[in-house]
Amino acid sequence: MSVSRRNPTVWHGAQFLPTLHEDLVVKLPLTSALLASLLFVGLGASPAAASLGGTRATVEADRAALRGERTVSTATGYEVHEIATPGGGQVREYLTLDGRVFAVSWKGPTIPDLRQLLGSYYERFAQAAAAAPHTARHRQLRVEQPGLVVQSGGRMRNFYGRAWDPQLLPQSFSTDAIF
Repeated sequence: MSVSRRNPTVWHGAQFLPTLHEDLVVKLPLTSALLASLLFVGLGASPAAASLGGTRATVEADRAALRGERTVSTATGYEVHEIATPGGGQVREYLTLDGRVFAVSWKGPTIPDLRQLLGSYYERFAQAAAAAPHTARHRQLRVEQPGLVVQSGGRMRNFYGRAWDPQLLPQSFSTDAIF
């Protein structure tokens, strides 16, 4: 991490504009910023609702927390509950026909509350993400453990990810369907 002071004169398009004060700018490597944002989204949140491993009865709580609109579609052997957020984000929760959340995915301008989406799996994810080698965290992060797979990446205003428990996947389900 490096710290620098901005020049009080800033280039904006075809002209120089003086700034009213100097700003302190903290520069983090992109990999550290991505990891920090992934871990930060869940710090103040309480575990919730239809997180990975949760049930159908709690999907509505996620919709309310995200303040989004929910649509449900059915595929062979599973359901997809899609929540569109007011800010342009999208969260999908994949449920078995008996109502268990076996996968979640997200994409949008911000990273949703991963503590909420991953539920009881979050602590394992956070520990594995923190221990990931520097090169593994460069814009993309993959955590693969027994009972948990998380893939996440992106850049400013374009984040995406998916997580699933391989032990909960419906028979003949391909993880390529999680998007």
